Amino acid sequence: MTLRPLDVSWLCDEYAGECYSFIYVRAAPEQVIARLGGQWEHFTPGPFPGAPDEYPRPGDPLGVTAIGDWTFVFDSYWLVIDEDLIAELSQGTRLVSQAALSLKGLDYFYWCEDGEIRFCHGADVNDPTGTPDELVETMAEIDRLYPSFPDLYKGPAFLLVEHLTGIRLTEELLKGCTFLWGAIPGT
Repeated sequence: MTLRPLDVSWLCDEYAGECYSFIYVRAAPEQVIARLGGQWEHFTPGPFPGAPDEYPRPGDPLGVTAIGDWTFVFDSYWLVIDEDLIAELSQGTRLVSQAALSLKGLDYFYWCEDGEIRFCHGADVNDPTGTPDELVETMAEIDRLYPSFPDLYKGPAFLLVEHLTGIRLTEELLKGCTFLWGAIPGT
């Protein structure tokens, strides 16, 4: 796969003071919601937030949508850094997650396969494996595209997501999806 830089200015500029947390799970939305402890029937349809002021805040519902064979979860709880939770969500499948609070320069990235963390990067996470063989070429391509290797949330994380999921995440893609919004216990 030849990677092309991705314009993430819609997250890094307009939403610069906000945080985001994205989880991609190769499973049906109903399965992901159930694994998170939510109830499918309590989720209601709605759009992706159109502006930073509409982003969910802690305690607000999370959003779930299907993108191909994947479920995309948008949450404000930073579930993506709960290693036990993402390992559990990845049982029997693949999970990729990313989160950023660009105002503080914090970003996190995880790739899990069948309950095992294969790769992680973040301000306060331990990298259990280094760079797996499956990502060596991709990381070299990212180094070529971003020679100064900026923070992951400024582009590299999205290229890792694209490599691992096949999803090229854009503002247009997200704003074109219908999300289901609802609460899960414990958040």
